[in-house]
Amino acid sequence: MKIDLWLVFVAVSLLPAISPGPGVMLAISNTLRFGRNATLASAAGNAVGLVVIGYAVALGFGALMATSALAFTVLKFVGAAYLIYLGLKILWDKSSFQIHDTVPAKRKKPVKLFLEALLVSVTNPKAILVITALFPQFMQAEGFSLLETTILSFTYALLCFANHAVIAFAGDHMRRFLTSANRIRWVRRVTGGLFVGFGAALASASR
Repeated sequence: MKIDLWLVFVAVSLLPAISPGPGVMLAISNTLRFGRNATLASAAGNAVGLVVIGYAVALGFGALMATSALAFTVLKFVGAAYLIYLGLKILWDKSSFQIHDTVPAKRKKPVKLFLEALLVSVTNPKAILVITALFPQFMQAEGFSLLETTILSFTYALLCFANHAVIAFAGDHMRRFLTSANRIRWVRRVTGGLFVGFGAALASASR
């Protein structure tokens, strides 16, 4: 792939990479609840999921999603159910955003955070459809090209990882905001509600 074409791809990919969505909300939630390292673990899971989607789209999964109502419906309801589950879990857990001495009190294993973000990523039809629409515009080879698919997939995944990393390193500033019980309560409600809202929107989405 020519460097000038790759630079155009990077420029075009920036907006979808940083736009709010389930992955970004998960990064913010993990930053506030568990800290920087937890968010970096989930960011890695999200990035791996995007690479998987990139290869799957290049191999024809994107076309299947675009043409098969059953495949799209199954995937969107799996993703929607998981997002709603995450939202309700935050809403029910009143200690979700409690901060003690600027260090999160509760911990999750990095592997669990990684897998959680990976599942959110690969079951998000929005990500699949964005990649399906974006990648073919920058692929010059006929049919499947391992090199082009690798470049595009890893580039897009790294852009998303960088966005989540910025959120992770801004965690100290965000946690300073959570100095009152009232703020914690509202952040928990808004975050949980957004996850439920994303899940409901995904469940009602059409191709």
